Amino acid sequence: MTELPEEPSGTPEELSTVPPRLRDLRKRSGLTLETAARLVGLSPAHLSRLETGRRQPSLPMLLALARTYGTTVSDLLGETAAERDPVVRADRAEPSEAGGWTYWTAGGAGRAMQALRVHVPQRAQRELVRVHPGEEWLYVLKGRLRLTLGAAAHVLGPGDAAHFDSLTPHRIAAASRGGTDLLFVHTLLQSGAAELCLGDAAPRRGL
Repeated sequence: MTELPEEPSGTPEELSTVPPRLRDLRKRSGLTLETAARLVGLSPAHLSRLETGRRQPSLPMLLALARTYGTTVSDLLGETAAERDPVVRADRAEPSEAGGWTYWTAGGAGRAMQALRVHVPQRAQRELVRVHPGEEWLYVLKGRLRLTLGAAAHVLGPGDAAHFDSLTPHRIAAASRGGTDLLFVHTLLQSGAAELCLGDAAPRRGL
């Protein structure tokens, strides 16, 4: 099984609430350590290290965990946005970092979709390939983005957008020197078939 990358992400202060949240959400979902690890694409030992704070997750890993547990990245990080507030003020959006990516929450908590503003650096994250149920929409704000969908590669510039089925193996990378800024929206699904495969190997379904 392809392992998610074990890249440090953020600061200890930013991620101090993540380990207990991961453990609580897994237990609340009725998943054993082994089952949850398989759905996310990790070994049980790796997930255990995340739950005890001995490893820090990257942003794609946080997205995978949030998807599996039917929650949001901001909830995993313990961010306390006003529930059901339809307005997200720019001056209240604090940046967070994970695996070299910087992101800002751009949507409300407890919704069926999660909206983020993301900065993707030029360096690739080990050629991450993702496969999972749901849909994704992205809009390029600045720079150029290389989006690979299955066997097709696309380069998107400012003002370009993409909307695709997340079961299509996909890869996101910056194609410009200063990185890429984009708006990113994805559906949050919690099901026994939910999975996210990341790594150099071709993604596999039904792990």
